[in-house]
Amino acid sequence: MRYSLKAFNIDCLMHQYKISINTLIIPNVMKKITHGIASLIVASILFFACTSKQKSDKELPRIAIAGLLIESSTFSPAVTHEDAFRTFTGDSIFNLYSFFSPDSLIINEAIWLPTLRASATPGGIVTREAYESLVQKTLNRLEDALPLDGLFFDIHGAMSVQGLDDPEGDFIVRIREVIGTDVVISTCMDLHGSVTPRLAQNTDLITCFRLAPHEDALESRRRAVTNLLSRLKSGKGKPAYKAWVPVPILLPGEKTSTRVEPGRSLYAAIPSVLDNNNVIDASIWMSYPWADEPRNHGVIVTYGDDKEAVGKAAEKLAEHYWSVRHDFEFVAPTTTWEEALQKAIASNKKPFIISDMGDNPTAGGAGDVTWTLTRILENPEFKKSNGKSIIYASIPGEAFVNRAVELGVGGQIDATAGAEVDNRYAPPVRIKGTITAIEHKEGRDQVEVVVKSGNASVIVTKKRTAYHYEKAFTRLGLNPRETDIVVVKIGYLVPELYNMRADWIMALTPGGVDQDLMRLDYKRINRPMFPLDKDMPDPDLSAQFIPLSNNIKR
Repeated sequence: MRYSLKAFNIDCLMHQYKISINTLIIPNVMKKITHGIASLIVASILFFACTSKQKSDKELPRIAIAGLLIESSTFSPAVTHEDAFRTFTGDSIFNLYSFFSPDSLIINEAIWLPTLRASATPGGIVTREAYESLVQKTLNRLEDALPLDGLFFDIHGAMSVQGLDDPEGDFIVRIREVIGTDVVISTCMDLHGSVTPRLAQNTDLITCFRLAPHEDALESRRRAVTNLLSRLKSGKGKPAYKAWVPVPILLPGEKTSTRVEPGRSLYAAIPSVLDNNNVIDASIWMSYPWADEPRNHGVIVTYGDDKEAVGKAAEKLAEHYWSVRHDFEFVAPTTTWEEALQKAIASNKKPFIISDMGDNPTAGGAGDVTWTLTRILENPEFKKSNGKSIIYASIPGEAFVNRAVELGVGGQIDATAGAEVDNRYAPPVRIKGTITAIEHKEGRDQVEVVVKSGNASVIVTKKRTAYHYEKAFTRLGLNPRETDIVVVKIGYLVPELYNMRADWIMALTPGGVDQDLMRLDYKRINRPMFPLDKDMPDPDLSAQFIPLSNNIKR
């Protein structure tokens, strides 16, 4: 093939490679060479640099990115439809991961082919229609991206779908049917997800978060990506061995937080079992207790190139996990709603935060259970002039919000909200008071309203939402730091609320993510299971070696 120097835009190439004639030619020599000849030399250099770069690009691995994330409670009457998912396609996916920024090292290590990544606030079971739609859109984009060397598969691991057990396992099988078994798949998950043998076999490098709350989410995803790059660039490809150990423990995240023992030491033990390529990574999944499915139980997965080391690492972590099962306690004092409120009223610390746990939307609750708010508005403490101040965040009520928008700030409203999805514990709650704020969220079909009823400021939203940040309150004209009591629909406090609290208690309230697991009507999980069966015998914690993904496990 013949190449013409005229085919090169010399100025553009010189700018791209940050080269100038003056930097290429020794000044004394420059006097003896005409500018035209110098340009020819530069063009020749750039020609070889460009063809070398083209060759280098061809050698870069082709890695796709895909993901589908939600945790879904089967104990909630809520149902999740496709419009609940925030979907990113193409290059917009890069904005979700800071390690793919233009100035990062990773971005230049591969030819990245982002396909589709969808996530939703935890909620009820996903409709089969929504699941099939999102999966098929992903498969179509993956097919367009072929051929591939690798795939970064970003999932939560606790998605429930109507009529389908193990959705993530089903999804990865369908991915394999499109991309083939030669592609190396690296999967990152939430530690509250579940790993079946099918999911473990069809992925090659699998990891999960090591902190709860998940302050290491990006770090864990980066680990999944860098491990994938390392195996592809080195030519080692799929690790030779994967060990899987089921641990019959099923506990809520509020009892397994890594802020406290024994969760802190259990997860801190992971680095001690890693050994370069012998044991590349190890992970501990706590699973998700609010889905009544056989796959839900603790799991250990390790992988690497040394069979004995991989097996021993998995067994060591599994035995550690089982040995501390009786030591898991709630991360904060936990009691009934009545006692929690009494403690908050008696306290002189601001803010005293109460976690209204049973309907926590970030764990899969419907978010519209009115049981707690009904009791707040009935309490005389929040009606008297010298009573304690309280913020409640939040209750959804679209009709209520629409009426408030009509009335405007300063208007008087008397209407009901909540219990449109989950009315098992209380009917819609009547809220009567003054509208103090109306906030329209840009780019989202969301409106938030604050109603002052006595000393209680109630946040009512068009759509259910979680309140994790101080600015979520302050932009509504609320000052949580100077409020006596702040009630949030949450379990363990996320970092910003945790740092804001002057005191904190978790209330065992009812809902689709009830923290009192003994009140849940399990029918399908494997038994015996700790702590439901406290006197169960010790399980077999021997490592089970999972076949490589060379054959698709359906």
